[in-house]
Amino acid sequence: MNTPVYETNLKGITLLNRGKVRDIYDLGETLLIVATDRISAFDVIMPNPIPGKGRILTEISRFWFEKTKSIIDNHVIATRVSDFPQILRSYEDILEARSMIVRKAEPLPVECIVRGYLSGSGWKSYKESGTICGIELPAGLTESARLPEPIFTPSTKAELGAHDINIGFEKAAALIGRDTAEKVRKTSIALYMRGVEIAEQRGIIIADTKFEFGLCNGELILIDEVLTPDSSRFWPKQTYRPGGPQKSFDKQYLRDYLLSIDWNKTPPAPELPQEVIDNTLQKYTDALNRLTAK
Repeated sequence: MNTPVYETNLKGITLLNRGKVRDIYDLGETLLIVATDRISAFDVIMPNPIPGKGRILTEISRFWFEKTKSIIDNHVIATRVSDFPQILRSYEDILEARSMIVRKAEPLPVECIVRGYLSGSGWKSYKESGTICGIELPAGLTESARLPEPIFTPSTKAELGAHDINIGFEKAAALIGRDTAEKVRKTSIALYMRGVEIAEQRGIIIADTKFEFGLCNGELILIDEVLTPDSSRFWPKQTYRPGGPQKSFDKQYLRDYLLSIDWNKTPPAPELPQEVIDNTLQKYTDALNRLTAK
């Protein structure tokens, strides 16, 4: 697809943070966020990039930021290098289609997860206790079953290399304040419902997803990425059958591969076969094409 970008080093620009996928630069009044082609699984960064993945994530997030701005404002200022400050223009080859200029915000210390279907850690919790994050669910549900209504199941925001931990609403309220917790719960579910409505028209089921919010001048805004294959479970609507795992347009395929080789989920991560790299890219590309098709 193009030359992979595993990490960026923009001389003369202050690198603020290098996350699992994104490199963040401080531009003074604003931030530059660059989506690289890194991919992580089980909170560990893989040694191999997925060529073009950062561009796909950026385009999908740009699509959703536009579709959801009537629900909540977001941090996006510019997504085209031609609109970036002059100091960034010489890096156009690296930045084009994989970067955003955004407003600075103070991130909330919780991941805002919404689940509409029973999968992943939610399915594991349900099998053990009939609950997810303290929320009681009806008995007799099967893996991948649609929940009666979407539920808000926040988690901690772990440091790089550590694992997020699911927490109940009360613990989230203790971390960020009850009023803010109520607002992010309501907003997260509204965002998820908007996503579901649009994605299902394009043949994709959004089983669950993660949102991040921040405070900018005291205002709650949507930040980071939105409804991407990195932050969500995307299932083909055509092949959906509750009762077991589903085919997907996300990195579950990569997780399944890593589980099949009995990797212990701790660094260093194993080298990925070319077939796994190619198939992962194809799934992300399929998600982009379905979502943004005119």
